[in-house]
Amino acid sequence: MTHLISTEPATGAELWSGDVGDAATEVAAAREAFPSWAAQSVTFRAETLRRFANEVRAEEGRFADLIARETGKPLWEAKTEVAAVINKVDISISAYLERTPQRKLEAALGQKIAVRHKPHGVLAVLGPYNFPAHLPNGHIVPALLAGNTVVFKPSEKTPATGAMLVALMHRAGVPVGAVRLLIGGPDEGRALAGEPDIDGLLFTGSARAGQALHRQFADMPHKILALELGGNNPLVVWDVKDVESAATIAVQSAFLSAGQRCTAARRLIVREGAEGDRLVAAILKVMNRIIVDEPHANPQPFMGPVIDLAAADHLQTQFLDLMMKGARVIRRLDRPSETRPFLTPGLIDVTEVDDRPDEELFGPVLQLIRVPDFEAAIREANNTRFGLAASLVGGAPQLYDRFWSEVRAGVINWNKPTNGAPSTAPFGGVGLSGNHRPSAFYAADYCAYPVTSSEAELARASIGEGLRDPNMLED
Repeated sequence: MTHLISTEPATGAELWSGDVGDAATEVAAAREAFPSWAAQSVTFRAETLRRFANEVRAEEGRFADLIARETGKPLWEAKTEVAAVINKVDISISAYLERTPQRKLEAALGQKIAVRHKPHGVLAVLGPYNFPAHLPNGHIVPALLAGNTVVFKPSEKTPATGAMLVALMHRAGVPVGAVRLLIGGPDEGRALAGEPDIDGLLFTGSARAGQALHRQFADMPHKILALELGGNNPLVVWDVKDVESAATIAVQSAFLSAGQRCTAARRLIVREGAEGDRLVAAILKVMNRIIVDEPHANPQPFMGPVIDLAAADHLQTQFLDLMMKGARVIRRLDRPSETRPFLTPGLIDVTEVDDRPDEELFGPVLQLIRVPDFEAAIREANNTRFGLAASLVGGAPQLYDRFWSEVRAGVINWNKPTNGAPSTAPFGGVGLSGNHRPSAFYAADYCAYPVTSSEAELARASIGEGLRDPNMLED
């Protein structure tokens, strides 16, 4: 492949095209730029990135329009992504100062102990298609701020957004060599990950790709690897007083971004009997009102299409597989158009399915599981190899305390959706959801390494034990 074309999911129209790049060339350019960028002060790098935020702000409308067209997400949602790109700069500066501060400690005889941080060097960033600006930006900005240079390969499904992100950085004064754009598909991604001259890789994507990268980096402990992967996230609804609000939270958790969020609720766990029935009825009422349409439609849709036809086909196959295993369809995952990847949200009861696949259904599918008691709800919530997000809706504070204590996840919410984690806090999961390198506010931790120094203005040394008395030595 020598040329890459990006099309709009909602219409199929060609949006952007560009030449496929070469990983080795881009890494070499970033390596050459590293010494001068790392030599700049943190204040200089921070001010440069603040100018980048201003450039994004100036292009807010055009950037949001591009994201909406390239991903298919509603325009209102694309605008929130651009706002997150802008906000990430000041948040990252605060995080860097808090997470990687310089410290000087007094020691004996006028010595000092200093703790400072150094950048790794050249970091590769592989971005996803669901948040093609915000999520890679969440790696790139902290990496640049720490003094690294970056080679960024956007998803082959959203290269136009990646190209605009990098162009705005260059326009703001980030040196052309300090952030490089690599256009390409999976082959270019593998080539970048395998480049011997990168010092680390920051990845957001599927668990399967993350596992492959983890194996690839297994014999390279000198290279930093930060993995942000997916989730098979549970939403437990228990003892709710406001059923309509609980239903709204369930719909937001499962179907926002057409379910294409790593934190989306995949499994809805409820008490069997009348309580669960009331909740399902309320959820169906909200689902009936969901508008599925193209990004710029009026009125604005809640959901756009999924990213492409292959993704829609795969989701329908997964839904059919659940049916074949004995699941009961409550609301079908319909395909309004065979030629475009629009899907209506689906709800399916998998309580009686013994061999439920523990995988991330990356789209608008919510699986219902009915359990007899809260102990079983906890057990079911933890019945996954993933551990990204979990949420409890309802219950008293004591119930939430138990939920927080016993559920395995990196994001645990109460009376809030599973998705929409704040950038002012760490973001990451356990199990197959990551490799203990949380991003967002904690991204600074994997973008620089600490250096401890013992320092004295004069060289003074003595050895108190183990030497012969100098007066006893022969001439």
